[in-house]
Amino acid sequence: MRRTFFAVLALLCAAAAPATAQPAPQAAPRVTVEGTEFVAALADGRVLRSRDLVGAVLDVRFAGRPLRIRIAAVEADPDDRSGTVWLHTLEKTDADGVWSNFCAAGPDGRRQGFPLEGGPNGIELSCTAGAIAKCVRFGYRRWTAAADGTALAPLHQACVRMVRGDYGGADRPWTKDGMRIDMYDDHDVQVPDNSPDDVFEAGWGPAGAVCVHHVRVRENTTLAELEALYPALRGRTGAICTEAFARAHGAIVFNRSRN
Repeated sequence: MRRTFFAVLALLCAAAAPATAQPAPQAAPRVTVEGTEFVAALADGRVLRSRDLVGAVLDVRFAGRPLRIRIAAVEADPDDRSGTVWLHTLEKTDADGVWSNFCAAGPDGRRQGFPLEGGPNGIELSCTAGAIAKCVRFGYRRWTAAADGTALAPLHQACVRMVRGDYGGADRPWTKDGMRIDMYDDHDVQVPDNSPDDVFEAGWGPAGAVCVHHVRVRENTTLAELEALYPALRGRTGAICTEAFARAHGAIVFNRSRN
């Protein structure tokens, strides 16, 4: 799940105030994002990061409506070798002031998320159950580069299309929860498992699949239906779609699945 906040209005945090009996009113800190961390620049010059902001409440506007988000806990992602991905337990409040988890549970049972820079639209909050956060956790940290210097932003977008089974790049998923996906790329961010149960499914770019060998979920669609829906895939489905063909036509992320 992803939600974009078009404006961060205020950060209310006990840790942000000086330890005095009668703290003076302070201007709302400026809140930005670095990697997967909130960064709050205070008026007194201090800079607080997510780990300093546990207990903080963010007053934001989402889709034109006010929303209150609390940072309940922050921990390093145990599956992240880079040490740069931080998992946040985020809570939202309802009309009665009752706090509940902002994120639904993913396949691993986690109900966490993190902020990402959202460009002119503000700050994105992505939950670990969703494709955007999954692809960050897979190593496609879109704000940085692979070991060989390749920018990871396009690979992250291709990964999101792949995880969702968004063959046509139209934000229409053709997968379902719990499907096995063996993904890999040419930059050693992800390497294939090479399970004998899996065969090449598709090659992916930021705009969707460049070719499709077989569909991941047969009850959802067929190769013929994909070609009818997405002109860019016409003549690029079935046996012609090999890893070499996909690479020659611009694929940067690849996956295998059960046929």
